[in-house]
Amino acid sequence: MKFVDEARVKVAAGHGGRGAVSFRREKFVPYGGPDGGDGGLGGSVWLRAQLGMNTLVDYRNVRSFRAENGQPGGGKDCTGRGGADLYVPVPIGTTIIDEDTDEVLGDLTADGQALLVARGGKGGWGNQRFKSSVNRTPRKATPGIAGEARNLRLELKLLADVGLLGMPNAGKSTLISAVSAARPKVADYPFTTLHPQLGVVSVGPLKSFVMADIPGLIEGAAEGAGLGIRFLKHLQRTRLLLHLVDIAPPNPEDDPVVGARAIVKELKKFSPELAHKPRWLVLNKLDLMTEAEGDARCREIVRRLRFKGPVFRISGATGRGTAELCQAVMNFLEEKL
Repeated sequence: MKFVDEARVKVAAGHGGRGAVSFRREKFVPYGGPDGGDGGLGGSVWLRAQLGMNTLVDYRNVRSFRAENGQPGGGKDCTGRGGADLYVPVPIGTTIIDEDTDEVLGDLTADGQALLVARGGKGGWGNQRFKSSVNRTPRKATPGIAGEARNLRLELKLLADVGLLGMPNAGKSTLISAVSAARPKVADYPFTTLHPQLGVVSVGPLKSFVMADIPGLIEGAAEGAGLGIRFLKHLQRTRLLLHLVDIAPPNPEDDPVVGARAIVKELKKFSPELAHKPRWLVLNKLDLMTEAEGDARCREIVRRLRFKGPVFRISGATGRGTAELCQAVMNFLEEKL
């Protein structure tokens, strides 16, 4: 299924039914008076998070949703039937934004959670509402009130505990495939990951966390270069970022430190809040160097970056150091609960 994380839809609630003009017509009741009932309420539109949906692709084709109108009132003080509410399913993790005002209306983060996005209109009054001591036979009724209508922007942000950051070909897809059942495309050329991937990492009985892999970032991503910047929003819900650095890039002229600094710069441009999330440095591809060369390169990278947080040395291809990394992540997440 194609991964789509943004969609624009129009929702319209139902109109209220019109009120009725009616009079009692009964034998032996010559002055029965008005008995026109009110119109029914229009149906409202709700968005509801649904487990099992993981993309907004359906809303690229179906863009308009409308709830039922209320029915008109009737005689004998009968109120019209109310219109049925419309529930539109969306993936868990969807943020709903008013397209016209940019107001964030809500965030659906749990299965079954619902958000009212367009309220149905009230029904009109029947003529029995207008009777008085000076107006015994009112022939007036009001139409129903129109329901709300909105243009909405839906943004899907994946729910994950840990997010992977890095330049293209840093080994993010290799790592997530090594520690989870996720099977993203892995190749020896950049931008093999074209959309986010999720993997569940198990570190023991009843202990697991969700890891998210997004397309690699490059310098200038905030201005539209590359693919990753449009997917950075999927890391906003994470509690920890793992910054992967390739210590043995294919091109000897590529400097891992320059690439790592570029990633941090793009994070700050995109969201200061995201840039201040806990971030660990993961030095990858130890298998491409000897033990001595790898140790020297890792020390040099950490020194030049002046990195003060936790540092891990791994090889995603061989699995070296990945178990220790996953256990440390699990411990961190449990401490933050």
